[in-house]
Amino acid sequence: MPVAPSVLYDNHGRPLEYVRVAVTDRCNLRCFYCMPAEGIEYMPKRDLLSYEEMERVVGILAGLGVRKVRLTGGEPFVRRDLVPFMDRLSRIPGIQDISLTTNGVLTAPHIPELVRMGIRSVNLSLDTLDQARFLRITRRDELPRVLDTLYKLLATNIAVKINAVVMDGQNIEDLIPLAELTRELPVDVRFIEEMPFNGGSHGAIALPWNHIRIREHLRGAFPGLHALPTPAGATATAYAIPGHMGQIGIIAAYSRTFCGTCNRIRLTAEGGLKTCLYDQGVLDVRALLRSGSSDEEVCAALVYAFRHRAADGFEAERQRPVHQLSFESMSTIGG
Repeated sequence: MPVAPSVLYDNHGRPLEYVRVAVTDRCNLRCFYCMPAEGIEYMPKRDLLSYEEMERVVGILAGLGVRKVRLTGGEPFVRRDLVPFMDRLSRIPGIQDISLTTNGVLTAPHIPELVRMGIRSVNLSLDTLDQARFLRITRRDELPRVLDTLYKLLATNIAVKINAVVMDGQNIEDLIPLAELTRELPVDVRFIEEMPFNGGSHGAIALPWNHIRIREHLRGAFPGLHALPTPAGATATAYAIPGHMGQIGIIAAYSRTFCGTCNRIRLTAEGGLKTCLYDQGVLDVRALLRSGSSDEEVCAALVYAFRHRAADGFEAERQRPVHQLSFESMSTIGG
């Protein structure tokens, strides 16, 4: 399919240039805010999109104007042969940027391959720098391996963004130490409002730490904290601290303040299209692929979904067939 000369726009005038592809629903951590300790029923392999099916969808999306692909999970490195798959994706005409979100546990041995492929950005999930709290939050004692990945990534030209979910009573003590990483390291530390995608591990959240409170807490320790220009499509509001090498970001993921310029869509591991994080899936892409649909038919179905996109996360949530206070696990959606 030929590469489109311009970007596809949704029904609200937002460009769709960026797809997040979950390559697996499996994870080697058990973060309590993402999933229960036990009881997650992983999908059989046959129900997951194959790498070939994912390549086909990304190729179709590239023809529509998508330029950036981020691979997520679960934990993407849990799935075998991830790096060769990334290499093939990078060769699809029109795709200009392949990036990755990882928890860092299995990542370090693959860093030379990521450098060779020209991977420019890695998002590293890291909610605490304290080993005991890391064990409590993730239910796994893997902090040393994650930190090893962090420093090995920083030794390359790969840009690193640390993603930290802010959780009342769990890791508030870590906000300032995480922000302090930006003093001597060229890293972006991004603080994310907690979201309800916990797979039923706990009930609805009251969000005592919203983006405003996070910002003011940081400003109490760093009075010079000031906002930077935020480009359209960015989820994080960017901040700088005078004298620091890195930057701070705050992501209002639950308050949903950035929906107006959202340029991303999601493909779940089982082939569901989500045009908003808060919708319940708007198209079964796997069914289309496995029913013998042509690229043109898949393309038409995608375009139809894009042109019936919710205006924001609140509308998408209201449109869910069964409104529920506890949503599916983030590991099944893709981070």
